[in-house]
Amino acid sequence: MHRDSLVPVLVSSAVSVCATLACVSLLLKSRNEPVDSGPKQPKPAAQNFDQEIINEQLARNRAFLGETGVACIRKTKIVVVGAGGVGSWVATMLVRNGIGRLRVIDFDQVTLSSLNRHCCATLEDVGTSKVNCLAAYLNKVCPWVEIEPINALWTKDKTNLLDGADYVVDCIDNIDTKVDLLAYCYHNQIPVISSMGAGCKGDPTRVEVADISRTAEDPLSRATRIKLRKRGVKQGIPVVFSSEKPGKDKAKLLDLEESQLEEGNVHELSVLQDFRVRILPVLGPLPALFGLTIATHLLTLLGGYDSVYDPLLGGYSVAGKNRTKLYESCLHSVVGQMARMKWTEERETSVSIDDVAYLIEEVWKGKTITGQYNRLHLTVWDPAKPRDIHNMVPVNKEQQAAHEEKVFRQKLPLEEVYSAEVLDLVMRRQKLDQWYETFRSN
Repeated sequence: MHRDSLVPVLVSSAVSVCATLACVSLLLKSRNEPVDSGPKQPKPAAQNFDQEIINEQLARNRAFLGETGVACIRKTKIVVVGAGGVGSWVATMLVRNGIGRLRVIDFDQVTLSSLNRHCCATLEDVGTSKVNCLAAYLNKVCPWVEIEPINALWTKDKTNLLDGADYVVDCIDNIDTKVDLLAYCYHNQIPVISSMGAGCKGDPTRVEVADISRTAEDPLSRATRIKLRKRGVKQGIPVVFSSEKPGKDKAKLLDLEESQLEEGNVHELSVLQDFRVRILPVLGPLPALFGLTIATHLLTLLGGYDSVYDPLLGGYSVAGKNRTKLYESCLHSVVGQMARMKWTEERETSVSIDDVAYLIEEVWKGKTITGQYNRLHLTVWDPAKPRDIHNMVPVNKEQQAAHEEKVFRQKLPLEEVYSAEVLDLVMRRQKLDQWYETFRSN
């Protein structure tokens, strides 16, 4: 059967395009109702809902983030660009957790192959707009949230679709459109977070939040990073990506079927010009994990909860990653310092690898006292206090040497060696350490 005779359904994933469209055609013919059920009754305005019901629905969030945190989230407007496997999960969890206003932008329709990763689409939704499918579902979950579905393709000529956004979430799978969006947000100072490639990935423990400049092992991240640099953007855009290393036995981007190549005009199989037409293997849970990670990042950030985003250091942590070699190196660096300073009495002090990991990742979020994240060392901080893990801070090699010279040998006060910002940061981190220690000791 020639594809021109089939029901015209947009298929963004080109997995056996002809077969997919044939299945969709049969499915839609078997339905008793039409694809679009006609105009829907507008839902009541958000202010018409009982506040007590809303408070009860968000009770667990209020217990976690507090009244102020929940209030901040409810005042926020977020624009999600892309309502597929990642974007649908971002939108759903933001709405379920009390975001005030949500705009979702996508031009595409639900396909059969979407159902392994889309948050809420069902067989009956195949052939319908992704954004309308998502909005209809979310209006049943939280009818008091203002949800605006935009059935359109975002382009650099439609920047007005971002008007009023407090935060933008990029879930676009076309690199040129993705770069246009990210560059626009960056240069117009619109906070944005971007989803990198979830396809061909299968290790959930490798999903990370980091600056675009720190991504690795992800072709989409690399290509996006290169194109952004040409737009004058080297860093400053947080992304969710997977650092899972590729391998010969792992999923790869596959070519189209031979019959499709022989038929010619392969470009006609893509939904739009320059969109991918090859088969992208996607394990359903991975896009969901990307979306859940983005939603968690935004909720904790907007709610004032110090989690993956570190407001004190202005960056993104690698907390929770097992970096044993780094911890061993940091432990050796502080042991060497004790030897150089001839603190022989400290040989009885017990500092373990676990202590170092806790200090670096949990307390200091993987960075030094001045915000670097590589070449980490440790130094004892205040010579007047016990030389234990609670009186150590992460520094780089040069900072460790300078600290030893000025603070330990010259005996200069810390206030003369460091800026007020660094001193304040160390004080905050040590207070955080005291708080965390009450749980560690139990």
